[in-house]
Amino acid sequence: MPEFTTPPLPYDYASLEPTIDTLTMQIHHDKHHATYVTNLNAALKEFPAITEQSIEVILINLDTLPVPDATRMAIRNNGGGHANHTMFWEIMTPGGSNVPTGALAETINATFGDFESLKKAINEAGTKRFGSGWSWLVADNMGALSVVSTPNQDSPLSIGKTPLLGVDVWEHAYYLKYQNKRADYLAAWWAVVNWDKVAERFAAVKG
Repeated sequence: MPEFTTPPLPYDYASLEPTIDTLTMQIHHDKHHATYVTNLNAALKEFPAITEQSIEVILINLDTLPVPDATRMAIRNNGGGHANHTMFWEIMTPGGSNVPTGALAETINATFGDFESLKKAINEAGTKRFGSGWSWLVADNMGALSVVSTPNQDSPLSIGKTPLLGVDVWEHAYYLKYQNKRADYLAAWWAVVNWDKVAERFAAVKG
């Protein structure tokens, strides 16, 4: 039976310093993400046909999967955690790539007014998320953009949206460096966004 695996980071643990500290990256990737993958594989052990699909397809079809409710919840939590974190590592890079450009920038400006307004919307969604979760820039199947927040490890894919950019606001993502100052973490996080990858995701939605 094929199994899901934890993808390696595309950079060193220390590469996102000082925005994200080395120890946080090690624990976040090697412990938290890896645990989601382990638990996802365990949940799907009796359903090998499902593992033939990508995690994105599985989450898109979460509500109609032929599995018991307990398994569906395990997929929601751990499959979402796997997909969310896989994207999270990819859309960050040492030094970031400054600001969005091209078609993505044009659509951001048309939708939110300007880039700073988008940042404000995502930061507010992340700050106001009670407990653990994510703040997202998502697109619908026509490429229309919006900002949403999801609890826990819920994926926008399961509500018909494609995540383009997501910031993890679980405490394990920031607490060692920022303690309870989630807003400070959100403000700092933009320095490591890989806008080239975000633009690639947007282009894939637009076709």
